[in-house]
Amino acid sequence: MSSKSDMKLFTLNSNAPLAREISEILEVPLGKSSVVRFSDGEIQINIEESVRGADIYLIQSTSQPVNEHLMELLIMIDAMKRASARTINVVIPYYGYARQDRKARPREPITAKLIANLLEDAGVSRVVTLDLHAPQIQGFFDIPVDQLLGVPILAEYYKEQGIEDVVVVAPDTSGLSRARRMANILDAPIAFIDKRRPEPHAAEVMNVVGSIEGRNVIIVDDMIDTAETIIQAASALTESGVKNIYACGTHAVLSDPAVTKIENSPVKELVFTNSVYLPEEKKIDKMKTLSVGPLLADALLRVQHEVSVSALFN
Repeated sequence: MSSKSDMKLFTLNSNAPLAREISEILEVPLGKSSVVRFSDGEIQINIEESVRGADIYLIQSTSQPVNEHLMELLIMIDAMKRASARTINVVIPYYGYARQDRKARPREPITAKLIANLLEDAGVSRVVTLDLHAPQIQGFFDIPVDQLLGVPILAEYYKEQGIEDVVVVAPDTSGLSRARRMANILDAPIAFIDKRRPEPHAAEVMNVVGSIEGRNVIIVDDMIDTAETIIQAASALTESGVKNIYACGTHAVLSDPAVTKIENSPVKELVFTNSVYLPEEKKIDKMKTLSVGPLLADALLRVQHEVSVSALFN
């Protein structure tokens, strides 16, 4: 069994506040390292303490700017491997490029698999992540992948709020399993938005399937990027006569102009986790952030002490 003293935490530039929170929970200090740039913009990593024989836990979301953060991660992994670290465990709360998980059209790449190959070839021993956009991405790796779930954290928040007469809504059919998971925790029924385009170039028709009139609804998704999916769902729900609309998701990517769309939408409150660092200028009053720090810290401690992680999937 590996000891906690062999455990070393490092972070890069994508989400330092989350890394500091995990460090404080585990009472393991963040390792000393620095990221600098050559004059042409190339990334240089400096590890400023010995990592020989240590179990490394490297915290880095591949969020905006995605390519910068991904290159930082790959270079740091290579540096750790060459510095004789025993294991290199990467904690990727938000796994970028996950939307390209299959060939939907001819001559398309499967970028999620490419990222998996890059991480493995760089020298990663294990990946700990949160709510992959496509769960089958776990199978792209030939190393252990622990996918933790954000829905229990989000559902627990709504339980504490005591919202009555709730229906959990999937904004499309692909999100039904996620909605059902939250509905089970809240002991609530589910509904979903059925999107159809009757013919090419025609306007998309959205139908709400489920009994929602006069009730409070919670739209749940894994990722909120442009917010278009949630806005469209909220519009369809408003026309169906719901009482209040709440929305939530694990990853708040919030590409411009998502914040403006949410501000002007009928959504009463948007709840998400801190898997992606959100700058102050993107925060508005109707947003609420929940922390995944305790969940990730618990997972890392279980990995280090070779205890089952599966209890955390619930």
